Amino acid sequence: PMLTPHPHLLLYPFMILAMWGILMTSSICLRQVDLKALIAYSSVSHMGLVAAAILTQTPWGLTGAMTLMIAHGLTSSALFSLANTNYERTHTRTLLLIRGLQLAMPLMSTWWLLICLTNMALPPSINLIGELLIITTLFNWSSFTIILTGIGTLITASYTLYMFLMTQRGAISTQFRLLSPTQTREHLLMMLHLLPLGLLIMKPSLITGLITC
Repeated sequence: PMLTPHPHLLLYPFMILAMWGILMTSSICLRQVDLKALIAYSSVSHMGLVAAAILTQTPWGLTGAMTLMIAHGLTSSALFSLANTNYERTHTRTLLLIRGLQLAMPLMSTWWLLICLTNMALPPSINLIGELLIITTLFNWSSFTIILTGIGTLITASYTLYMFLMTQRGAISTQFRLLSPTQTREHLLMMLHLLPLGLLIMKPSLITGLITC
């Protein structure tokens, strides 16, 4: 193990802080009105899982932490890129003002859907492997953690769907009558984010082998 405090009970406050941070930052996402702030708090929530997994000091925990860090790094980067694509056209990050963009940019809405599903760790994304390894490790460490991780996963799905519905569905704001069409470079950027997420699930040992070998 990387951390060997004596006694081992010294790890408990840090573990509780990490688990509590997952719930708190996820809950903050549910009441965000700023798109980029929502994505940023989402990353903090996921890193709480990573911190908790590292504190277990087990091979599965470290493997799950490494997997989720790489997977969410790509996912979070893609979400920020999508948010910037919206901002370049609307010049606002307020969720109430940028709704209905599916009508103006239908192909970009498809990227939003795929990235949001990845953020929720739906298969066949590599995010699923990372979260399953972490949740299994935490449950093995203490069965009580399944309640906290379960609630955290539920809230994550809730605010991700909230983000997608607020930006893509509904009537488009009257102040955005003419929006410039999406460009090839923007679609290429999204593809370069999603392609590794899809391909890594076919050979996850590229990540997991870093810990297990």
